[in-house]
Amino acid sequence: MQINFSAAALPKSGAIIMPVFEDGAKPKAYDDLDKATDGAVARAVKAADFKAKKGKMLDIVAPAGLGNSRILLVGAGPSKDFTALDAEALGGNAAGKLLAGRDKSAAIALSGLSIKKPAADELAARIALGARMKAYRFDKYRTKEKKEDKPVLNKVTIATSSTKAKDVYADYEKIGDGVFLTRDLVSEPANILYPESFAKRCQELADLGVKVTVLTEAQMKKLGMGSLLGVAQGSSRPPKLVAMEWMGGKKGDAPVAFVGKGVTFDTGGISLKPAGGMEDMKWDMGGAGAVTGAMAAIAGRKAKANVIGVVGLVENMPDGNAQRPGDVVKSMSGQTIEVLNTDAEGRLVLADALWWTQETYKPKTVIDLATLTGAIIVSLANEFGGMFTKDDKLAKALDAASETSGDKLWRMPLTKAHDEMIKSEIADMQNIGGKGGGSSTAAAFLGRFIKDDVSWAHLDIAGMAWSTKDKPTCPKGGTGFGVRLLDEYVRANCEG
Repeated sequence: MQINFSAAALPKSGAIIMPVFEDGAKPKAYDDLDKATDGAVARAVKAADFKAKKGKMLDIVAPAGLGNSRILLVGAGPSKDFTALDAEALGGNAAGKLLAGRDKSAAIALSGLSIKKPAADELAARIALGARMKAYRFDKYRTKEKKEDKPVLNKVTIATSSTKAKDVYADYEKIGDGVFLTRDLVSEPANILYPESFAKRCQELADLGVKVTVLTEAQMKKLGMGSLLGVAQGSSRPPKLVAMEWMGGKKGDAPVAFVGKGVTFDTGGISLKPAGGMEDMKWDMGGAGAVTGAMAAIAGRKAKANVIGVVGLVENMPDGNAQRPGDVVKSMSGQTIEVLNTDAEGRLVLADALWWTQETYKPKTVIDLATLTGAIIVSLANEFGGMFTKDDKLAKALDAASETSGDKLWRMPLTKAHDEMIKSEIADMQNIGGKGGGSSTAAAFLGRFIKDDVSWAHLDIAGMAWSTKDKPTCPKGGTGFGVRLLDEYVRANCEG
């Protein structure tokens, strides 16, 4: 979708979108258009009893006296409560309405709109971002889609008197690029996206100035990554470990590291999953997808920070060479793991990826993201990612980034009791705990691969990487969750 910013008069064709608030705040164009239509706008509002409540819309089709196809009023609620994320939702809801129609272009009227926050430039940029985010489609494999089923909206003009909106949006556009990359990766089928092809997608970030290193299976064997390699041994597709470096900060400063679980397809291995819903396991690489998208966003906007992204890429398959329940593997850290359930594989991948990251880059902070447990969905549904950390300062920073970015987190318990639950009778630990607290015992497992002087948080995003519902700024499918969260964390804590 093409996004433009203009201070010129509203176009004489296409759709016109106007945000309106419960307390009467509205753009100057509202009165102008009402006059031009001989009061049709005011009559439509009265007839529909339109109160401008948040998310509500009033569609005035083919307004008399205008060449425009429609005037779409979008309710924004009370102006005093309006936020930047509300602005994005407004842009997304409006775009979503028009994507279902036949309008090729739309103008969003903002000039003359006076509200306390966000500032005019931020308001325009966020509405534009919301519209673009909603317009995302993953349709590359559709060959027989009917013409009338394809959205035709391809141009949105933000009509604003702000002279800085375009520059503000340029920054958000890079974040949108990162979100779209993650959505693409999560949406790809597993016969297209597997460890080798995923690694190649990561290598494309070199065009943004990212240094990309790919470790082969032989290199990982030499490093002693028995935990990660144990998961991969049942697949004919060799594993990869990919590191992406963006060193835009002060030379010599310790970086922050993001580590993602990249199981490109998860059958469960010998502990085979039920057939129903197994197709969803193409997105079990959502954590790695989020890290890759975040690195694209951070590099794209030339962040003044040192950031490392590491993704462990494997396929978990059940062939004759697959890892068995009861096997014992030795991790790169030297610790041994009794594998009681081969479907608890993501933590085995992360164990070696986390250790290698710390050994190689000496980061001050490590944040891992993974579609790790179904238990987190039982706890938090599809509303929050689970945050596990013993570092209150890091928890506060991530919580703030969550509020600002809209990628919602909820802090979960991580205690000594959970660590006790993964003790093994024959090895240093086992890869699952008891029946309860599955997300916390998984986090406790990962905690055993974090060095004492490293600040660390684990984000379980199993309920957030994919959505079966249409959302204001995201259609059904891959959400791109985590990209904006990590970018905002870097922006607030690692730059300046």
